[in-house]
Amino acid sequence: MIECKDIIKTYQSGEVATTVLKGVSFVIDKGEFVAIMGPSGSGKSTLMHIIGALDTPTSGQYLLDGKNMAELSDDELADIRKNKIGFVFQSFNLLPRATVLRNVMLPLVYGGIPKEKREERAKAALINAGLDESHFFHLSNQLSGGQMQRVAIARALVNDPTLILADEPTGNLDTKTGQVVLETFRRLNAQERRTIILITHERDVAEFADRIITIRDGIIVEDKKNFKRT
Repeated sequence: MIECKDIIKTYQSGEVATTVLKGVSFVIDKGEFVAIMGPSGSGKSTLMHIIGALDTPTSGQYLLDGKNMAELSDDELADIRKNKIGFVFQSFNLLPRATVLRNVMLPLVYGGIPKEKREERAKAALINAGLDESHFFHLSNQLSGGQMQRVAIARALVNDPTLILADEPTGNLDTKTGQVVLETFRRLNAQERRTIILITHERDVAEFADRIITIRDGIIVEDKKNFKRT
């Protein structure tokens, strides 16, 4: 599903060039649950932006379902982000004065889905993400952190993406709540065979995945199966 071939990413600021990724290569098959782990400044966030079709490499190739992302137009990349990739972020990125249901329906509004279908699909996604129906009409700023992250997961699921890209999804949560959220990702992978890529700097978070890719100083230093999960 995902193939990165010798990815190099260099940022230019005036005459100063900073190379953040230094020849990163790996393959992720459909249905895998993979953690990409590394400390701050390792290049994992840059790699996440490339995998999410939010940026392109300076050199090398990133293929998603056999398509070279660097060869696609902005509109084609936007369609891929809308239809194939569900994003979950550390800061939730919910509209505070909108209801839970409205937050999850929003991607469907942009997609031109009829109102009755939007509500039906949003409710199904929220239930799938494990949020109780009693919270559907609460404002998002009336929820706990764990509940907000479940809403964010539902929003990522509502377009039925094949890939979920979660960037430090437990960073703003306490340990117990974070584990509940990670168990949700595990269930989505095990029961629905969704491909999940989890970006984290924490070893105990990465160990919820079946495979851990460790990146440091812009290169992959380890890529191995997580036998604690088998």
